[in-house]
Amino acid sequence: MICWSNLHSLPLEKKIPLLYEHASFVMNIRYYKHKVNLYLLGSDYVEVFVNHKRASIDRIALLDTRHTRMKFYSDQIKLPAI
Repeated sequence: MICWSNLHSLPLEKKIPLLYEHASFVMNIRYYKHKVNLYLLGSDYVEVFVNHKRASIDRIALLDTRHTRMKFYSDQIKLPAI
């Protein structure tokens, strides 16, 4: 099973296909200039930051449960304690 520890050091262009192949989409939110897609990869939640104006993925990162973005997720779904 692939988890975040397998992906975190890879370049963005290698993370993308692995994430889409091995992760499950959970939900998305709007956050400033991005649509942020939340995925479950093994037992890790991963955020994919999509810039619509440029039609590109800017960043893929492990969900930071201390970030203020958490309120946008928790308003819509109940995430397990991480």
